[in-house]
Amino acid sequence: MDGDGEELTAQETALYDRQIRVWGADAQRRLSKAHVLVYGMKGTIAEFCKNIVLAGVGSLTLIDDRIASEEAFSSNFLIPPDENVYGGKTLAQLCCDSLKDFNPMVRVSVQKGDLSSFDVEFFNNFDVVVVSSCSLPAKKLANEKCRKISKRVAFYTVDCRDSCGEIFVDLQDYKYSKKKLEETIECHLRYPSFEEALSVPWKELPRKTSKLYFAMRVIEKFEEAEGRSAGEVSVADLPGVLKLKKELCAEQSLNESHVPDTLLERLVTSTLEFPPVCAIIGGILGQEVIKAISGKGDPLKNFFFFDAFDGKGIIENISNSNA
Repeated sequence: MDGDGEELTAQETALYDRQIRVWGADAQRRLSKAHVLVYGMKGTIAEFCKNIVLAGVGSLTLIDDRIASEEAFSSNFLIPPDENVYGGKTLAQLCCDSLKDFNPMVRVSVQKGDLSSFDVEFFNNFDVVVVSSCSLPAKKLANEKCRKISKRVAFYTVDCRDSCGEIFVDLQDYKYSKKKLEETIECHLRYPSFEEALSVPWKELPRKTSKLYFAMRVIEKFEEAEGRSAGEVSVADLPGVLKLKKELCAEQSLNESHVPDTLLERLVTSTLEFPPVCAIIGGILGQEVIKAISGKGDPLKNFFFFDAFDGKGIIENISNSNA
């Protein structure tokens, strides 16, 4: 994402003419040379992939070895609703086939394997890594490996449960420029890793911090403690989740009202994604990735939350540093 590389071809210039008018040829060139890795093909990720493929990213690698089921296409429009088509195929294979039709100029491929099994060298092949549908330890480990690479790799996690969504962003040491009135201003942001952000004591966070931040952490901790896969909870787990919430709030010196029982009940009762929320979260994630690749626009730092119940999107800077 340093801007080096070949110029746009005539075919690319013609295809992406409208986008070039918006963010310029240099930004489109950067996008056309970028390599993106995505892990976990749920509905929100499907929306994200569609957006960056249409925008003209250089290549997109998909990882999700789970076999497609009828439940999967309830929120993932990339999966054909025909068992004769999806039967026996993995989510990554089906999504890859569909995405190729959106933009033949983008190289879309499938990689098999578990996220935690890939080494640092594997992540070095990419400019952007987006992970979903995986455990808390797996997210932390992937982020840690991305940070060990000599070049800067933009790292994102995304999670959508029912009508709620969360995005985490780690751009490491990020420099960009933006225009203010008639002058160009150089900006510099330092991002904490996923583990560093989560280690900030709850009592040190602003009182108005999104309740979704705390609720998501409780659910993650419950899944980790119980050895569950991401999203593998149900209403039967609610008593255990509420018990853990009480313990975490006491441990973190946080008033329990900051993590409403009703919100936790929503998150464990309906773990399926709500398609309209997938479109919103996937759209915002797509915009953020394009910003990081192109160097155009202020990136969010470092969490984004959306709840369809109030229709609000909230950005939270959860960090030990205000840099």
